[in-house]
Amino acid sequence: METTTAEFEPKIIAFLCNWCTYAGADLAGTSRLKYPANIRAIRLTCTGRIEPMFLLKAFQEGADAVLVSGCHPGDCHYTSGNYHARRRWTVFRKLLEFSGIDPRRVLFSWVSAAEGRKWSELVAEITAQVRELGPFTSFERIVKA
Repeated sequence: METTTAEFEPKIIAFLCNWCTYAGADLAGTSRLKYPANIRAIRLTCTGRIEPMFLLKAFQEGADAVLVSGCHPGDCHYTSGNYHARRRWTVFRKLLEFSGIDPRRVLFSWVSAAEGRKWSELVAEITAQVRELGPFTSFERIVKA
């Protein structure tokens, strides 16, 4: 039986900066803001510490999309970690395209610790976008080949 878009609930893995976005997500929760439960958060010290292979592994393990979110540019607790992540994404994007992964499935956002409402709106927006893209099946095709 094939899943229709209306029934499809995306699995989204989020790599979050401990100091900003993770704290913003926590604020959204303690403020009882409502947002879809499709995101599974992985807390890291900084977005600059994310290896591109983490993103590929998330897809391999069944994620339909990946979110990377940290401090706003210029506000990194480690001075330039978020700039490093942004530069790394520019190079990684070409690898995604080469491997057949739609770059729209990897999302970046900057959310501060005080932006709980922005976090809840971001999660709702990303979940809707990924629902429209449908399930990610590229790795299934590779494994079956």
